Amino acid sequence: MTTIAFQDLRDKLRDFSMARDWDQFHTPKNLATALAVEAAELLEHFQWLRDEESRSLQPETREAVSLEAADVLLYLIRFADKLDLDLIALAHRKIEINSARYPVALARGNAKKYTDL
Repeated sequence: MTTIAFQDLRDKLRDFSMARDWDQFHTPKNLATALAVEAAELLEHFQWLRDEESRSLQPETREAVSLEAADVLLYLIRFADKLDLDLIALAHRKIEINSARYPVALARGNAKKYTDL
């Protein structure tokens, strides 16, 4: 996703919220809560699936999962907007941090947390 596309989504969400007078409800706390709820709704679709089943979803489940994933993204964008966070820059920074925490020589093929490598 380009930065412009990301900003377009952010702006579209701002407009959507303002048109409905929802900005008053979109506090960082409320948005973080909504984000967690949507992530749980996403997870619910995978709750009892075997690993292989989760890789090849039935069309109706894939559609539901797609919409839940979109909800997670939209709430995260709105949350970041409220706190003036640059998610793209922060994601790049986090990858750099994780690269240092999980050097290839120690982490390749290993699911341990960086503190246990």
